[in-house]
Amino acid sequence: MRFLQSTWCPVCIGIILTILILASLLPAAQNKLLVNSSHQEYKEGDEWIAPDDNEIPYDSTGDLIRYGKELIANTATYLGPKGIVAQLSNGMNCQNCHIDAGRQNFANPFSGVKNNYPRYRERSGRVESYEFRVNECMQRSMNGLPLDSLSLEMRAMVAYVKWIGKDVPKGIRPSGAGTKMPQLLNRAADPQKGKIIFINNCQRCHGENGQGVLSVDGVSYTYPPLWGENSYNISAGMYRLSYLAGFIKNNMPFQEATWKNPKLTDEEAWDVAAYVASQPRPQKRFTYDWSNPSKKPFDFPFGPYTDNFSEQQHKYGPFEPIQNAKAGSASFSAKQNTTGLK
Repeated sequence: MRFLQSTWCPVCIGIILTILILASLLPAAQNKLLVNSSHQEYKEGDEWIAPDDNEIPYDSTGDLIRYGKELIANTATYLGPKGIVAQLSNGMNCQNCHIDAGRQNFANPFSGVKNNYPRYRERSGRVESYEFRVNECMQRSMNGLPLDSLSLEMRAMVAYVKWIGKDVPKGIRPSGAGTKMPQLLNRAADPQKGKIIFINNCQRCHGENGQGVLSVDGVSYTYPPLWGENSYNISAGMYRLSYLAGFIKNNMPFQEATWKNPKLTDEEAWDVAAYVASQPRPQKRFTYDWSNPSKKPFDFPFGPYTDNFSEQQHKYGPFEPIQNAKAGSASFSAKQNTTGLK
């Protein structure tokens, strides 16, 4: 027994300690492998999966990222009309348009932001930084004032947006980015038909007059206003019918529909979007928007245009004739460049 105790027991203890050390290192190695492989495996069109919050580091950088997520999810608490940090916005939260703090596919997620900004955008006619893009949302969708680019809040938002898109390589647009436009109609979208759809599917959350539902504390909205003075203004991306119809089709009614299992048809999504877009909302325009009229999207509802279609048709459709005319014009321009015609 003395031999066993003096020889085998230390050996056994050594083996056990080695196993325990290797076991403690294995999860970290597995996590590292998963993170590396997810970055390497994302290709154009792959379905994006948001990283788990448990991956946020527990250090000062992680604290900044977590604060950024909190600001995206509960913007009004910090920056709304009764904000505890500043009073800059209309009371909506960023995640009213970027569902689940930018984690949900086809609900304006942040999947492609980190490695694709700064980037040139035709709307502003400039290379946009992260900070510029955040402030575009503040002034348009939130119908508010810009944040100081050096403020803690701006740094936190940018840190979160960068973190959540960390696994998507530069130049890659994964499946789920932005919204997914429904199939075009062969007619104009109809606000009157949309009103019936709104009453049957949307009114219970957003109210008869689209004013939304304020939370119990009166600081933010449980369900955001879709029009009126506390909603997004006419310069927001959601004012374009293709964006709004896509957002509705893939996400609404809230907690009933998903992009994999939508409730509304394409036709219904276009019509209810037309009804929402026909309602009054804040009038704010930006002089630098689409300074090159030929680059305006087919559903940008304000002239001047380089085609002969009316603002009414650019707003409600039918859109296919506009797209065809734009494609024809682009083809003609390409031919001119090739043949040297002036």
